[in-house]
Amino acid sequence: MTKIAILASHNGSGFDTLYDAYKNKLLDIEIVLVISNNSNAKVLQKANDIGIENTIINNKLYEDAEQTIFNLLQEKQCDIVFLSGYMKKISSILTNNFRIINSHPSLLPLYGGPGMYGIYVHEAVISNCETISGVTIHEVNENYDEGKIILQQSLELDSKETVHSLEKRIKNLEKTTIVEAFKTVLSQSNLV
Repeated sequence: MTKIAILASHNGSGFDTLYDAYKNKLLDIEIVLVISNNSNAKVLQKANDIGIENTIINNKLYEDAEQTIFNLLQEKQCDIVFLSGYMKKISSILTNNFRIINSHPSLLPLYGGPGMYGIYVHEAVISNCETISGVTIHEVNENYDEGKIILQQSLELDSKETVHSLEKRIKNLEKTTIVEAFKTVLSQSNLV
């Protein structure tokens, strides 16, 4: 069974998706740890409610937050780290030592990079009159949204699409895309 750690800053909808996939036996994974940099993140309470170890690690609490995260991931023997709306840049101490996967709400390389997350992505897509958007699941390196693409799935925008309707549709698409991407990643891992 592949051990997964989740890094999330807020609600952690990707955590929900992976936990549901584990519960429904769609993925042979175990979520062993949830880390947030935000003490008010709802994902911490969600993890706590189902008995998954969770903690807050940030620069206010730790002199070297990245090293603390690294130590904890090693201690828990995590195979994959999934970023579920994690709003901090990942340093090389993590990217060089763990397989880190992110979900991004656009078809990268479009609408990626610093400041391009959540609602800001959808606002840019709508204001540029795009006809297609989607979700990208990708590996994480030291640069925002530039890692190797694992899977992309797209959808066509409706002529009356709003930022909020697009956000909702992308969130729904993201659920299936995360599961499909993890199926790919896990099948590749078993071949090694």
